[in-house]
Parts: sequence; C-alpha cells; structure tokens
Amino acid sequence: MDDNLIELRKPVPKDGMDLFELVKRCPPLDTNSSYCNLLQCDHFSDTGVAATQGDQLVGFVSGYLKPSDCQVWFVWQVAVGEEARGCGLAKRMLRSVLKRAEFNQVRYLETSITPDNEASWGLFTSMARELQAPIEKTVLFDEQQHFKGRHKTEYLVRIGPFNSVSE
Repeated sequence: MDDNLIELRKPVPKDGMDLFELVKRCPPLDTNSSYCNLLQCDHFSDTGVAATQGDQLVGFVSGYLKPSDCQVWFVWQVAVGEEARGCGLAKRMLRSVLKRAEFNQVRYLETSITPDNEASWGLFTSMARELQAPIEKTVLFDEQQHFKGRHKTEYLVRIGPFNSVSE
C-alpha cells in the first residue's frame, strides 16, 4: 500500500462503526462496544486520528489528554488494518496528533501494553527513540488483582519528557 494515498484526519462520528470493525480485525486489541467507538470518534476526536484510503478506514489512534495532568497524552489504542501494515502508518498517526497545536503542552506519552503484544512494544520503543526520550515500564493493571485472571497484566508505558513535536 502506498502510504501517500492514506489521508490522516480527525475522526468524525460516522467513523464509529468502521472503527468497531477495524479493531475486530486487529487482534490482540480488545474490542470495545460500538457505542464506545462512536464516543471515541466524537467526544475524543481532538485527541485521536483516523487514517483513510478512499472511503475505507485503514488505521486509527484513540487517546485522551489525561484529566489529572494535561502534559500527558494517554494512547488508548492503535489499530492498523492488515492492508496498511508495513508502511509506518502507526508512527505517522502518533506523530500527526503530537504535532497539533493543542498538543504543545504535552511532554509525556503513556499507553498500556500486555507482555505479549510485540507490535506495540516495538512501536512505542521506536517512538521513544524518535522523541529522544526515556521510556519506563510499570504495572498498571495486574492480571489477578484487577482482572481476576481474565486478562493479562497491562503495563503502563511512559515516554518522556520530550519537547513538543513540530511540523
């Protein structure tokens, strides 16, 4: 797939069901309700990005500015459809959000990753290198304590501090 044919834009509510379908096609991502995906495309559009090729949603990043610390962008999910993998789209989407004027105050990127999600570990390790920022890993939600053994431990990955990302 030609990366130049992929348009990055803020999500809109009509992307909600397409996001629901995209996440279902991207294991090991956890599926959310279609209503949750609709809210991600509406209420959180300023902190997310939709990647489209023609009328097809091929990638998506959802996230939010952490309510307790506006210097932290928490990335909820990064989804890239199989048809768009291998061209650096995930990092391109992350950078596109960080370059927005409303992100000038952001100095940390956080996300949570399970131990077996090699693609996410690779993406965020590479992102830390690109931002020339340290990366830390701590337990966020424990498999037994928080998930009662039904979900693997989620590690909080924190990148930063870093300088604002410019065009």
